[in-house]
Amino acid sequence: VGPFLRLLEAQLQDQRRDYEEEVEALKNQVDAMKEELEKQQQAFLQTLQLSPEAQVEFGLQQEITRLTNENLDLKELLEKLEKNEKKLKKQLKIYIKKVQDFEASQAAVPAERRQHERNMQVAVQRKEKDFQGMLEYYKEDEPLLIRNLIT
Repeated sequence: VGPFLRLLEAQLQDQRRDYEEEVEALKNQVDAMKEELEKQQQAFLQTLQLSPEAQVEFGLQQEITRLTNENLDLKELLEKLEKNEKKLKKQLKIYIKKVQDFEASQAAVPAERRQHERNMQVAVQRKEKDFQGMLEYYKEDEPLLIRNLIT
């Protein structure tokens, strides 16, 4: 019973620590939001004291600042997407090369050999149904048979 209680106590302490850390993080977030709200209220009060022309100018400056920040964020996102595009293009080139190499290796196999392979595949399927595991094959076809069994 002792080890079980110690385990439960340790788990409870871990949960309490996590809870306290989460509460502290939320308090910090609330404090930051209060500060931001105070700044906005001060800016709003200052704006009210300005002439109508100055209010319009201040509003335009705020909008320009917001749009500039938004543009910077979009630029950063664009750069990330461009890097990802380059990476994907490189991978595509590698895969295209592998496919071409594979096709070239298949083209090197004589057509009659490929026909024999197709006939053998059909025969293997038929024999599996009829004999369930009994198989007759030529010794030179063993690598092909193994490859077909794996795929």
